[in-house]
Amino acid sequence: MDQLKPSSPNSSPLTPIGFLERAATVYADCPSILYNSATYTWSETYVRCLKLASSIVSLGIKRGQVVSVLAPNVPAMYELHFAIPMAGAVLNTINLRLDARTISVILRHAESKLVFVDCQSESLVVEALSLFPSNSQRPLLVFITDDGFESPEFYRNYEGMVQDGDSKFNWVRPESEFDPLTLNYTSGTTSSPKGVVHSHRGTFIVSMDSLHEWSVPKEPVYLWTLPMFHANGWSFTWGMAAVGATNVCLRKFDTTVIYTLIRNHKVTHMCGAPVVLNMLSNVPDGSIALESPVHVITAGAPPAAAVLFRTESLGFIVTHGYGLTETGGLVICCSWKQKWNKLPATERARLKARQGVKTPGMAEVDVIDPESEKSVNRDGKTLGEIVLRGGSVILGYLKDPQATSKCMKNGWFYTGDVGVMHPDGYLEIKDRSKDVIISGGENLSSVEVESVLYMHPAINEAAVVARPDEFWGETPCAFVSLKIGAKENLTEKDVMVFCREKLPRYMVPKTVVFKDELPRTSTGKIQKFVLREMAKKMGSIKTSRL
Repeated sequence: MDQLKPSSPNSSPLTPIGFLERAATVYADCPSILYNSATYTWSETYVRCLKLASSIVSLGIKRGQVVSVLAPNVPAMYELHFAIPMAGAVLNTINLRLDARTISVILRHAESKLVFVDCQSESLVVEALSLFPSNSQRPLLVFITDDGFESPEFYRNYEGMVQDGDSKFNWVRPESEFDPLTLNYTSGTTSSPKGVVHSHRGTFIVSMDSLHEWSVPKEPVYLWTLPMFHANGWSFTWGMAAVGATNVCLRKFDTTVIYTLIRNHKVTHMCGAPVVLNMLSNVPDGSIALESPVHVITAGAPPAAAVLFRTESLGFIVTHGYGLTETGGLVICCSWKQKWNKLPATERARLKARQGVKTPGMAEVDVIDPESEKSVNRDGKTLGEIVLRGGSVILGYLKDPQATSKCMKNGWFYTGDVGVMHPDGYLEIKDRSKDVIISGGENLSSVEVESVLYMHPAINEAAVVARPDEFWGETPCAFVSLKIGAKENLTEKDVMVFCREKLPRYMVPKTVVFKDELPRTSTGKIQKFVLREMAKKMGSIKTSRL
């Protein structure tokens, strides 16, 4: 069989952009996007994206050049996930919660030629461009607005580009499936943002893989609670086109609005970080229950079992997964076993809090000892670094070969996340490598302490970091915020006593700091590096014994 080789008919580049073309045929008259009073069908969305792509090309944008977007979860943001690649360009969605300085750095590093900007981010982008060096070329700006208003600072209006485009445009297909499709910048929880480049092939794989793992049926109703700028909505932007979903868009996350949209549109699926689950399960009256089940994927940070328990008690069916910006979506999932349904609710929540096993589309996942580079014992206790390999792993970091080689070595992608492997083969994250607390020579998982803190009925948020200790080197320092209307006036001692009943003494926080709210990154993750600095400034704690 040596003479059999790949040829044009059997080696067309994989790309998720083709999902839209198919949806326009299969789901032509079905709703594609709902937003306020507007409704689009899949045939309309396909034509709008073709016209928009042709207008982008008419501005002189070439294959492989970067086009950026700053927008919330509005229809334009969804359409641009297809239209920009259809023009042959690389899609760069920018976190609209960033400051002007960071946005300026990203636009210059990406060498963006064109930027689509939502009306609410107008002043932010104008300020970002003002920080460009005087002799540097600035990108053209296109204004996105709900009401057709135009801005004098901008070259074009979004709807004007759609109207002026060619509906017969022959969209630009990738020459290779390894051509770059997206450029996403990490949120910078542990270091300065890096430009993550994903290919058409990798995104196709993770999109289809996620649909399969989540058992998404045809024509679901998907509510966009997860920002599309966050790893392209874990690649469900493209995946939902493959199944002809109704995409319910919303400009801003609001708990009351979320429940209203779920009820009015009979939402079946949504995604969100654990902070979203915490907000949904901490409604003021505590009595909201769903009329029918809503499937939710949570990822982005290890969720506390107590949060999972509260969320599911309201009628949400939670699937817990794990992924990074560098994988484009979920590549590990807590695949549920039917026999677990017979267990008590608290035990089910504990099992579901684990990240799980590799998805069908991921080649290999392991937890290895960083020194020996061998798999750790499957005992649920031995810590190691989580490593991955598979088709959806990044091509690399833009203009940063050093960072690329640092995380991609020995045939693995090194995540920087610390975890354990349980006897049943299910993986569980215990920390970021930088968040492990070493107290008296013992490695202490901050996530484990946080999961206990979340059990307290008065605690809303919790984060644990290391505080210098003269005797032990480091000891746990807990930062907590309380639930609105919490009846208890918690003291530091109260929290310590609560933890002492559930944790080994060396894991009990020696310091407890109460805050109105904890600092978060622009993607909703608690900024532990900020808390670490706060703990460090407190000075060394003086303890002689635990």
